[in-house]
Amino acid sequence: HVQLEESGGGLVQAGGSLTLSCAVSGRIFTINVMGWYRQVPGKQRELVAQTTSGGSSTYSDSARGRFTISRDNAKNTLYLQMNSLKPEDAAVYYCKQNIYTFPEGSKDYWGQGTQVTVSS
Repeated sequence: HVQLEESGGGLVQAGGSLTLSCAVSGRIFTINVMGWYRQVPGKQRELVAQTTSGGSSTYSDSARGRFTISRDNAKNTLYLQMNSLKPEDAAVYYCKQNIYTFPEGSKDYWGQGTQVTVSS
């Protein structure tokens, strides 16, 4: 049974930094695509950053240059380092990972979300 557990959210002043973590547990074979999304009330969930097992990473326009997505394969943990935070970055942040398990095959799994609040 695969589970994703997120941590690292909280309250930070504008210009500050936070690092989000997303740890995967369970019997997994491979993790293919990993991403961070965010959602504010009344809006659709949007992709912030994404990385693949091959090491290719992409960022939204708002995240590029300020956020860094990374992974620790040994710990099956995905990170999002967020610098120079702005009030408009405030949202619930979710990680999503495409994970291959047996016998389920390849599926998308979501974390429970972690709140990021940025004060101006």
